[in-house]
Amino acid sequence: NEEKQAEGASYRIVTKNGGDPRTDLRTREAVEYVKAALSGRGLYEAPNPENADMVVEVDYDVEPPRVEFETRSVPVFARMEGGVRSVIVPTRTPSGEVRYRRVSVLDPPTQELIGFEDKTIPVTVYEKYLRVSARENVTSGDETPPEQLWSVYVSNEAEDDDIRAALPVLASVVVDYIGVTTEKDHEVKVSSETEEVDFIKRGM
Repeated sequence: NEEKQAEGASYRIVTKNGGDPRTDLRTREAVEYVKAALSGRGLYEAPNPENADMVVEVDYDVEPPRVEFETRSVPVFARMEGGVRSVIVPTRTPSGEVRYRRVSVLDPPTQELIGFEDKTIPVTVYEKYLRVSARENVTSGDETPPEQLWSVYVSNEAEDDDIRAALPVLASVVVDYIGVTTEKDHEVKVSSETEEVDFIKRGM
């Protein structure tokens, strides 16, 4: 892939998922994370959106949950029957005298950990994604379709659907693909936080 000179270029941001950054908190956070990523490559928001060098489109969401089967080490417990033990208890005679006698008590059964074994179990996972793409900023009077400059699709699969926690992680990966010419998405999967996440959060 050919590397484009993105340094110093200006942009304006549009959102694809329908959220308005001015009123929707989640969309505002997503846009701010993307802006921080763009600044990491020397891009800046155009003072006049109409004159921006490029249009950056931001799209994010959580895909419907799906079930996957994973092999995990799970604890194995054994039922341990309770034993019989003797205890001394006080008793009171009709005359009021206290006497002590020994009685047998059966302790209840318990569950004790005896080891671990590998089991294949169903796990519900959610795929959170962030797609950031850039195209030429073509004026309304120009009939030539805008050229796509670059596009990246970053996703994270986890057992939670917390898109807010995933956004800075996803945006941190976008930094590596800004300015790379591509006709289709660069698809990247992330499973944990990267070193750039702190930079993205500070950039807000």
